[in-house]
Amino acid sequence: MANATVDQLGYQPFDADNHYYEAPDAFTRHVPKNMQARCVQWAEIEGRKHHVVGGKLAHAVKNPTWDPIAMPGAISDFLRGNPEGTNMMAALREREPLPDYYMNNDARIKKMDEQGIEAMWLFPTLGVLYEELIKHDTEAVKALFHGFNRWVNEDWGVAYQNRIHAAPYITLTDVDFACSELEWALAEGARVVCIRPSAVFANEGTFSPSHPRHDPFWARVSEAGITVVVHAGDSGYTTHGYVNDGFTADAAGAAMSPNIKHFNIERAAYDFLITCAFERLFERHPGVRIASIENGAEFLPDLFRKLGQSRDRLSIANYYQEDPGLLFREHVWINPFWEDDVYEVEEQMGADRVIFGSDWPHIEGMPTPLDYVRELDRFEDDKQLRILRDNTRELNELRPA
Repeated sequence: MANATVDQLGYQPFDADNHYYEAPDAFTRHVPKNMQARCVQWAEIEGRKHHVVGGKLAHAVKNPTWDPIAMPGAISDFLRGNPEGTNMMAALREREPLPDYYMNNDARIKKMDEQGIEAMWLFPTLGVLYEELIKHDTEAVKALFHGFNRWVNEDWGVAYQNRIHAAPYITLTDVDFACSELEWALAEGARVVCIRPSAVFANEGTFSPSHPRHDPFWARVSEAGITVVVHAGDSGYTTHGYVNDGFTADAAGAAMSPNIKHFNIERAAYDFLITCAFERLFERHPGVRIASIENGAEFLPDLFRKLGQSRDRLSIANYYQEDPGLLFREHVWINPFWEDDVYEVEEQMGADRVIFGSDWPHIEGMPTPLDYVRELDRFEDDKQLRILRDNTRELNELRPA
């Protein structure tokens, strides 16, 4: 199907949201032994291996060795309204031996060729979940992600064959550290870095990501012209007791019934993005480009309504030097969930600010990346090209301010 689709399109898309499964030593290879107890360790309980993060058993997945692994897109139909009557738990029980292309960059290149993918941004599976678990230990956060980023580059490459762009993970808990990691990433040839949509927990307090405290980081991002991806992860959002908080191994079971936990990812992204606009990040740093990946898009109408209200209410005070809604559309790109209405997203953002990401090979993503092409069939060819390839191509090139 992929080759036929590529033949029909006449080009290979650029997938802005692919994932790897972390190797057994991803969180330990480059973390000093005297820090590992504060970061990530392995433990065996009743014959099964588990991660211990910050001294506590982590429940993000039942089997962090990944073998065997659930099938890509196993619950995609269920998320789209379950038109085929999928039994989600039965779909999740279908497993396969861990393929080499989930763990190895050369094998992944071959798989990309089979799938008809020109290039991709590559993100963690567990790596976007673990900062939350140790956020009150700044030194541990720094040690963990300094080491994790070196593993990312060694095993995947931040710009491998100019096709695999594995994003280093940046934490703003220490601004000097964030700038140092960014400089390292740039020196290694990175075209994209990743942060989580969350407030920043630091020794001296809690701050928004766009707080002036972080201006040295954003100034360097703007100067270098590198894209910052805000990727879904554990942002620490509470459900205020309506349902259990956190990423837990029984999340699939919780997903069988509707609950407000399902909104946490979109709430976190909404809060992050609108705060950047409220705090005039794009006025202070006009070269910043932010791509919101795997965070959904249904919050956009309300976001623009609130930005318009804020602009009008503060017009007498001349708070905004430029229209915050227009600046948002200039500086932010949106990757919708595949079950979102992409035509509504395009109406809100414009075709040049919508980017394709399959979330492959995760269970909630697409069974194969180019399954998404059929979701765009009402667009003219030029809009399809922008969404499927050219927008991310442009974001993948450094654009110094």
